[in-house]
Amino acid sequence: MDISGKRAMELLEKLNFTRVAGSAEELRAAEILKAECESAGVEAALESFEIEDAEVETATLEILEPFQQEYPVTGYKCAKNTYQGGLTADFLYAETPVDLARAEGKIVLVHDFLRVPLFRDLMKARVAGIVTLEGDLRDDREGTDLSTRKLRRTLRAFGNVPAVNIRVADAFDLVSRGACKARMVLKNDIVERTSHNVVATIPGTERPEEVISFGAHYDSVDFSKGVYDNGAGSVILMELLRWFQAHPPRRTVKFMWYGSEEIGLEGSWAYVKAHKEELKDHLLMINVDVGGPVLGRDTIGVTACQELVNYLEYSAKVRGISTLVKQQIYSSDSIPFADSGIPAVNFCRGGAKGAAYIHDRFDTLAFLSPEALEKTARSVLAFSQDMVNAAVFPVKREIPENMVKEVEKYLYKKELAEVAEEK
Repeated sequence: MDISGKRAMELLEKLNFTRVAGSAEELRAAEILKAECESAGVEAALESFEIEDAEVETATLEILEPFQQEYPVTGYKCAKNTYQGGLTADFLYAETPVDLARAEGKIVLVHDFLRVPLFRDLMKARVAGIVTLEGDLRDDREGTDLSTRKLRRTLRAFGNVPAVNIRVADAFDLVSRGACKARMVLKNDIVERTSHNVVATIPGTERPEEVISFGAHYDSVDFSKGVYDNGAGSVILMELLRWFQAHPPRRTVKFMWYGSEEIGLEGSWAYVKAHKEELKDHLLMINVDVGGPVLGRDTIGVTACQELVNYLEYSAKVRGISTLVKQQIYSSDSIPFADSGIPAVNFCRGGAKGAAYIHDRFDTLAFLSPEALEKTARSVLAFSQDMVNAAVFPVKREIPENMVKEVEKYLYKKELAEVAEEK
């Protein structure tokens, strides 16, 4: 049994459909992966967990002065609902934090993604509502989609107001026409949905108590087929599972395909919480997220000691593997493991600028190839073989202080602790 890009692409074609967190389609994808494991002779299980979601009933944005016009928007899930008649307020385009000094009580348009620092500043400014934007002025309206975003719990720790999302072209129009008063309507109901992780284990022949875990998320976002992000990582993991099933590993290898990564790493967080006692046996987490573009570049992000970075650099050169290696965190399912003190290595093949698309309807099979999938899969396998079958495991089971700080920064632990103290 050898790594096969052709076989990986055939499985990727089976996953070529939109599969958002907690949906029937996500479950369908999980069942496909489970069946594929079992066809390779490895028993797999679906582990369910609950996620927070919402159903948006109404979301509108209407400019009232100095002209009247309603613009298409999507409502933020879990954002605060407006009153029955909607929220009417002055409208402000906040270009920088300086503008927030005059934002109190206003509906505010921002052009940055809602992350903790910006959202915290908006809440401190006591804005009445938020409008975000997405897309490109060059977009064809009929050929692009307006995504539905979620106001995650991390953000809502700082407060909650109505929020909607608008196309860049429409934001450009209303700002250029001097919009100064608006009415926003949002009604959404929070619901609970079930998502799943797919888990398969191949016991070690000599050191079964030592675990190397492999991860990739298999969910996608709205409108996207999600084959680049991250059907590719999912099928690469399946190739590794087949290889280790045919070549029994000295240490136990666990393969996890995580659901609901796109809404906040929900699947991997659920796994580490449900398997807290088991984590002491995990020596290393190997994650694969995005892959397959014909025009692209393989990279390895090491959330572990500098010695491992050096090892990967040397090993790649010795083996003739074309990749870039860097000590860093990676915004994917390795984060919950690193936060639990487990070293992590992230493999990805990012597309060249203009040659790959992510988080939209253009994430399709068109720019991917079996050869590119196989290239990354062989890179992951080369490193995995060394670690799984090492005579003595060489990696310290710890996260160096500089990476601990990066993980804490990514999780906004300091800001969340401060707001908790204030409450």
